[in-house]
Amino acid sequence: MPAALPQDVTQLLQAWSRGDSSALKKLTPLVYKELHRLAHRYMGFENPGHTLQTTALVNEAYLRLVSNQASWQNRAHFFAISAQLMRQILVDFARSRHQLKRGGQVQRVSLDEALVGSKEPDADLVALDDALKTLTSVDPRKSQVVELRFFGGLSVEETAEVLKVSTDTVLRDWRLAKLWLMREMSRSGRGDKG
Repeated sequence: MPAALPQDVTQLLQAWSRGDSSALKKLTPLVYKELHRLAHRYMGFENPGHTLQTTALVNEAYLRLVSNQASWQNRAHFFAISAQLMRQILVDFARSRHQLKRGGQVQRVSLDEALVGSKEPDADLVALDDALKTLTSVDPRKSQVVELRFFGGLSVEETAEVLKVSTDTVLRDWRLAKLWLMREMSRSGRGDKG
């Protein structure tokens, strides 16, 4: 099957938002590969042998997506929401398994490295989620930038499109949010010291 163009996905998402159930049937195979890539990225941050598998994460996120009739702006918006759902599923799973104790079995991911795309384990993913929740109360847009860039894997341009701001604003928010989160995680004793 040839790769779908972003505008094709956007048109199907908008048709689905208007209640066209046939659009969802056409959309599913077009977005599944990208959803699987997102899930694989998330699972890369988890401990080896994690009991939740990539396909199960995709399926759970997909079920939540189709049960929530949203007004999709475009492809980037859909994948941003998908990334948020996957992150929440994994955080909920970790909390339900009592893996939040300091020094516990939660895989650590370096905030500094992870925010630029590396997978070096170093800082707690759940601690990052907690810090993001705090950032949301302080500056929601900066939190959204981190959500979209780090968790969603969106480019600066796609993030700007979803948030309806300039790419310069995204880059500035990205830089400041990264510094703020590192400081917050360091204060809580769960991030890198130094």
